[in-house]
Amino acid sequence: MTAPVAASWLFVPGSRPDRFDKAARAGAGEVVVDLEDAVAPEDKESARDEVAAWLAGGATAWVRVNAANTRWHEADLAALASCRGLRGVMVPKTEGPAVLRRVARWLPAEAGIVALVESALGVQEAGAIAAFPAVTALAFGSIDFALDIGAEHTDEALLFARCALVVASRAASLPAPIDGVTVELRDTAAVRTAAARARGLGFGGKLCVHPAQVEPVNAAFAPDHADLEWARAVLAEAPGGEVFTSNGQMVDRPVLERARRIMARAGHRTTAGPGA
Repeated sequence: MTAPVAASWLFVPGSRPDRFDKAARAGAGEVVVDLEDAVAPEDKESARDEVAAWLAGGATAWVRVNAANTRWHEADLAALASCRGLRGVMVPKTEGPAVLRRVARWLPAEAGIVALVESALGVQEAGAIAAFPAVTALAFGSIDFALDIGAEHTDEALLFARCALVVASRAASLPAPIDGVTVELRDTAAVRTAAARARGLGFGGKLCVHPAQVEPVNAAFAPDHADLEWARAVLAEAPGGEVFTSNGQMVDRPVLERARRIMARAGHRTTAGPGA
């Protein structure tokens, strides 16, 4: 079973070093220091230096670099290549494996790549992107995607793309993908609803643009009490056979796997049942 991604991925602007440590303490599963959208062109170089210094000083984080078609892209990668705290890079505007090959050449072997899919072409090439060996996970840039296809940023308009990323991730044996941001910064009910909807579609986590979004996202992706009790009961009763019944419900391999995944999201190791 593929290990799940973190539920919450918190962006912090690369031009705000005063916020780096605060973001690291916000409870997010992963921190992503942003050198792209959150940084004005005139601040790109200084932000890059601040991020590299923070990582060199012992901090650990992901970094969203500038897109490959910008003059900052290669300099970002060069500055980050030797940073010991680099978890990996998030590559915006990913539309195929070609850019990922160039990125991978700069990175140390232990650093991963989150491919941010933000366009119609990126969704069309999601399978090839997910299959690239250095890719850790796919992420959905929903706002840019809606703009690219000329649609409103609604669940209906984004449904096909979201499903495409979920299917591509599974086909490539990647963890479930990371959903895009919710623009309501402090409306925790809206954030939790959006995160729960993404989880229901098969996503494993969500991008956050404010620390206030972290807790509702974590809560939405965590199994609730009823889910955990069901999963524990199923796994406790699992015999060595292919099919059995639990509380009047037929349990076969797919049902067992769902129970294992619920426990994995809760941080529990499971060994019960066939194929465990």
